[in-house]
Amino acid sequence: MERVYETKQFVSEVRAHLTKALIPFWEGLKDETYGGYYGYMGYDLAVNQKAEKGCILNSRILWFFSNAYDLLREEHLLEHAKHAYQFLKNYCIDATYGGVYWSLQYDGTVLDGTKHTYNQAFAIYALSSYYAVTKEEEALEIAQNLYQLIEECCKDEEGYLEAFTVDFKPESNEKLSENGVLAEKTMNTLLHVFEAYTELYRVTKKEEVGNNLRFMMDLFTDKVYNKQLGRQEVFFDSHWNSLLDLYSYGHDIETSWLMDRGAEVLADESYEEKIGQVTKVIAENIYHRAYIDHSLVNEAEDGVVDKTRVWWVQAETVVGFLNAWQKQRGCDNYLEGAFDVWNYIKEYMIDKRNGSEWYWALDENHNPIEKPIVEPWKCPYHNGRMCIEVIRRLEK
Repeated sequence: MERVYETKQFVSEVRAHLTKALIPFWEGLKDETYGGYYGYMGYDLAVNQKAEKGCILNSRILWFFSNAYDLLREEHLLEHAKHAYQFLKNYCIDATYGGVYWSLQYDGTVLDGTKHTYNQAFAIYALSSYYAVTKEEEALEIAQNLYQLIEECCKDEEGYLEAFTVDFKPESNEKLSENGVLAEKTMNTLLHVFEAYTELYRVTKKEEVGNNLRFMMDLFTDKVYNKQLGRQEVFFDSHWNSLLDLYSYGHDIETSWLMDRGAEVLADESYEEKIGQVTKVIAENIYHRAYIDHSLVNEAEDGVVDKTRVWWVQAETVVGFLNAWQKQRGCDNYLEGAFDVWNYIKEYMIDKRNGSEWYWALDENHNPIEKPIVEPWKCPYHNGRMCIEVIRRLEK
């Protein structure tokens, strides 16, 4: 009975956080004048209404409100999803060359016309979810056009490429490279193309999309996953040779459940088994290697651990541990871990100041690092999705 009580309390707390904190916060950033949502709130909680509007940020907000509406069925959430959709459709998409820009000025004019595969993927992810709750055919058509664009312009025979100019000529990948390397392919972009195609397949069941999910699952198991180390590699050259000894703990735990989700949606038993063997090891290794002091440390480069606690890493850990527990009933350590990390989030990661959301990151002593509360990468996608996943998975 104790376990049932704890699970119910967990869901109740997460639901309250979603409905009373996260949703109102992001609703408050709606730009009624120029469309979309304001793109920046500093650590001082000051909103810059004339800041850059990242297209990734606005795609993720569209995804968030679409899924919050799907879960809660409250009309105001659908209105926000429609508002986000109109901005994406009217401003983020290039009517000349196709595809989604990197970022816009506050008034919707183009700031950075880079076309990045990662960005196209998030628009597909959001538009597919929006279509699922509205059945608006135009949204699905845009998603399918972006899918075709990725397949035709952003892919070679070995996988998905990264950065392009506004007219889809290849360029260097500074935007999704870090740690002193310039990657021609990345685990991160592949993961989020997979995530986007999973959602597109869910709403269309198109065989071509399903075959590309299989193609990406093969890439993950054969190229990205390091069998000897029981982890993913992160940055690669064009032939999937790893460029750096980097262990991204947050991406590994996120991958563990997103790959399982994709295999489930595809409903191909052979791939469910193939992927499940890998995701089980990834989750187990994260639990034992990176789950320290009630939370997940950030990453390790050349074996040196960065002990920063990053907001999205904690959110993905809750979902990843829940998924591991559901896949391996009887392994209650994962459920306990999900409870534990949620308690850490409540205690330290959620910014208790009025008008705020989650801190970007904490140092190893749980003190907030002075980074923005909202900016092109800081959005309701990870923590909002954590809430939605907890409720969907555990609420009976």
